[in-house]
Amino acid sequence: MLDIIVILLVVLALFYSNSTMAKKFGLSSKYQYHLHYLLLYHLFFSLFFTWYILNFGGDSQGYWKLGMQQVVIRGPEAWFSYWGTSTTFILWLCYIPSRILGLSYTTGNILFGALGFVGIRYIFILVAVHFPMNHKVLNIPLFPTVFYFLNLHFWSAGVGKDAICFWGIAWFLFALQSYKSKWWQVIIALFFVYMARPHMGQALIGGAALAIMLGSEISSTYKIALGVLALFGSYFLIGSTAEFLKVEELSIDSLTSITSKTAGLLNKGNVGSAVDISSYSLPAKIFTYMFRPLFFDAHNFVAFFSSFENALYLWLSFFIYRNWTPEAIRDMPLFLKAGIITFIPVTLAFMNALSNLGVVMRMKNMTMIYFLLFCFFLIAYNKKLRFEKLKEKIRYYKRREEIIAKKKESAA
Repeated sequence: MLDIIVILLVVLALFYSNSTMAKKFGLSSKYQYHLHYLLLYHLFFSLFFTWYILNFGGDSQGYWKLGMQQVVIRGPEAWFSYWGTSTTFILWLCYIPSRILGLSYTTGNILFGALGFVGIRYIFILVAVHFPMNHKVLNIPLFPTVFYFLNLHFWSAGVGKDAICFWGIAWFLFALQSYKSKWWQVIIALFFVYMARPHMGQALIGGAALAIMLGSEISSTYKIALGVLALFGSYFLIGSTAEFLKVEELSIDSLTSITSKTAGLLNKGNVGSAVDISSYSLPAKIFTYMFRPLFFDAHNFVAFFSSFENALYLWLSFFIYRNWTPEAIRDMPLFLKAGIITFIPVTLAFMNALSNLGVVMRMKNMTMIYFLLFCFFLIAYNKKLRFEKLKEKIRYYKRREEIIAKKKESAA
């Protein structure tokens, strides 16, 4: 009974907040309906995620039942016995709803999935408000179509680090866009990302620092203050991030050693979607991480549907060079600058560490959406410039015709 009450309250709260946020940010009724559709779509994936984990296994169920074997509790079990980063933090989050309230694993997936949906909603609103125009591929508008991508929902729909990180990164960037009034939300969002995956928190704050320093929409006073604060925070977190990664210092050599070891572990012959990245060139590693699995790689139905998304990523990437202009980068919204700057080092790190296409799909879900939106923005921005130039030409010829007509009238 408690499970049903919790689920109903969560769903009703999300429907209500969809409407209030849509009105607050001036979204059309069409986009408000899409938020409701996306919520129902995401709830389906929470149920599908439950079925998938129960039938095929995964860490998620271990989190909810507090049965992760790598976490050893010494002394009497209590809520704060699980306090810590990474796996222990997720166990700490699960302790009250699972151990004390006794909620089911399905309810747990809906609770975590609700956070994943809030992250999707943050990005949806940012795109609706800050992108200059839409763009169509095969006569299908990219917005809001890209928000229905399978991977965007599947990996953020259940108990685990993925939902927390996706939600935290989206919240961080959403708050960063309005940093003057939401600076405190930036800090809270960073806390959740860092506690779930310290290296992602480190990359996020570094990306924000660079975006702030390179941004043109921020005054020099705020730029210096926020940039120094972000860089100081990044430096402060280096020690604990290195401790989490079990290295003496964060350096290229130490990270290369870790990624090589991870690549070896994920390259076992018994891994169905393994690829031998150790023999790949740098461009091949980048391509594998960003655009595979493609159709010829699909080993199950999830990979098959993912191949459609990856094909779109690949197609849009061809437009970067043609639409890359200093003006587009200058006028890019702050959230997207920070998102794409964060995406770059994360990609460079993971492309060496992940040789399993299933794990690649899961890990890149945190940041790949910002690469897609980066391509989308460049296309939309230059499309807007061409449209404005066309309107200016039309106005010019109209004025010219009016002047000619007036001269003819005067002559007559």
